[in-house]
This record gives sequence, structure tokens and C-alpha cells, in this order.
Amino acid sequence: MKQATTTEIVRHKRELDGVVVSKSGQKTVAVEIVRVIAHSLYGKRIKQTKRYLAHDESNSLSVGDTVTIQESRPLSARKRWVVVPKKGTAL
Repeated sequence: MKQATTTEIVRHKRELDGVVVSKSGQKTVAVEIVRVIAHSLYGKRIKQTKRYLAHDESNSLSVGDTVTIQESRPLSARKRWVVVPKKGTAL
């Protein structure tokens, strides 16, 4: 008799590092991600910023904290990221 095997697909979720720029409601923070890219024609480096809403379960972050956020399922209309606790610290 043959045993059924399950194949699990391991999906690696994106992680981004950024700075908390505002606290928008309970357990929600706005994180700004800064990327430096080179212009395609001229080669000059350009800063690009983008803000993401992230879920802060412990509600302990404040403006100016550096955090890592990770993709997750949709948590609200605009919130698709969660704050990842750093190793050795409790968030």
C-alpha cells in the first residue's frame, strides 16, 4: 500500500528594514522604507521612499525606532505587513 505524501510549498516572505514615522491607531505603525537606486540613463543615485502600514502586536514601538517588517496576509484595508521581533528582544 502506498502512503500519500504531502508536498508543502515553502514561501519566503519579503522582509524590509525601515524607520517608524508615525503611529496610526492602536497596534498600527507607519514604516518608511528608503531605497537608493541608480538612474537608468545617467547613473546618478536617487533616493526613493515608500510608506507601509504594519501591525505592531505589542503596541510598544515609537516614532524613530528602526524595525524589520515582513509580508503577511491582509490584516485590514491597507495593512499587509507585520513587525518582526528582533532576536533576543521581546516585542
